[in-house]
Amino acid sequence: MTTLKGMGDLARLLKESWTLVEEHQDKVAGYFYARIFLSHPALRDLFPVHMDVQRSRLLNAIVTAVQTLDDPEKFDEYLKALGRDHKKFHVEPEHYEVVGGALIEAMRAHAGEEWGVEYDQAWADAYAVIASRMIAGADADTNPPYWYAEVVAHERRGRDLAVFTVQPMQQLEFRAGQYLSIECTKYQPRLWRTYSMANAPRRDNTLEFHVRSLGAGWVSSALVRRLQVGDMIKLAAPMGTMNLDRRSTRDAVFIAGGTGLAPVKSLLEELTRYNRTRWVHVFFGAKSRDDLYDLADLNRLAARYPWLSVVTACSEDPTFPGEQGNISDVVARYGPWNNHDFFVSGSGPMVKSTLKTLAEMQVPSVRIKYDSFTDMN
Repeated sequence: MTTLKGMGDLARLLKESWTLVEEHQDKVAGYFYARIFLSHPALRDLFPVHMDVQRSRLLNAIVTAVQTLDDPEKFDEYLKALGRDHKKFHVEPEHYEVVGGALIEAMRAHAGEEWGVEYDQAWADAYAVIASRMIAGADADTNPPYWYAEVVAHERRGRDLAVFTVQPMQQLEFRAGQYLSIECTKYQPRLWRTYSMANAPRRDNTLEFHVRSLGAGWVSSALVRRLQVGDMIKLAAPMGTMNLDRRSTRDAVFIAGGTGLAPVKSLLEELTRYNRTRWVHVFFGAKSRDDLYDLADLNRLAARYPWLSVVTACSEDPTFPGEQGNISDVVARYGPWNNHDFFVSGSGPMVKSTLKTLAEMQVPSVRIKYDSFTDMN
């Protein structure tokens, strides 16, 4: 296995050089893809017709890899998972060399005069490791590149929200709290977006998803407005580490914003199968009461399991009879939370503000797991 020599020094060079191009991320990404497609036109077919979101995904992956370099275990785990995930694009080992060259060229082109040969070398060294870990992750994975699944139920829960269930054609193993990428093959081919499962693994192998159509989101709009029972979609390998630790005896707090409720529902379903000793508090926030789309089912769970309590809040609905304000502020009004495990799921801004609140309440970061959905899905 390739190793990183002088890890601290390499991490410093990567972060230094990234600051030179950070403000020009869109230009870097545009140049990067232009280089790839000009030099290897056949690779264009691996990518979606609409490249806007794909650009941000590449840069998010690069930034995450660079930021986790100081934590070798997390770095390794992230890249192997990324490699497994890229099997769905039919990426071959030889493609990595093309991508690495284009990436360094794109950064050099937009970094200005401060870019030096040491930055070239740092990125070449780091990319060699990134590529080798991703290839190793893909090679070690015995799963298919993706699973076909049939839509067996589809229910609109509002103008821009749907809850639907699919039946994979082959066994798909995952853990409660994970997410995967979906391709809506019939309506938006080659466009993949990530969504969390809203259930724990079931004997019938079905998966439930909660999707809100976001602005110009190509995939989410198709999944909400066009998907029908009987349609086939593709599912990529499950990812994510927002899972329950069965060894923990601490009480738990789940904080969900909007469709961030999906992984929380997944974790709750797992808890219903074995929990007898842990109190579990769910805080579910939305802008208005109409956005509390799954409250009836949450309340049914709370009525059935004495260890579960549910608190709801609306930030822009003054007539709502429950709590008022952002869900992170509502959580702060309850407590104390000194000895609890936390699970946070929702939009990027919601997760960021909740993590800030928990830090102010001196909740140790090691007790917080979270999923942030920042992409325009």
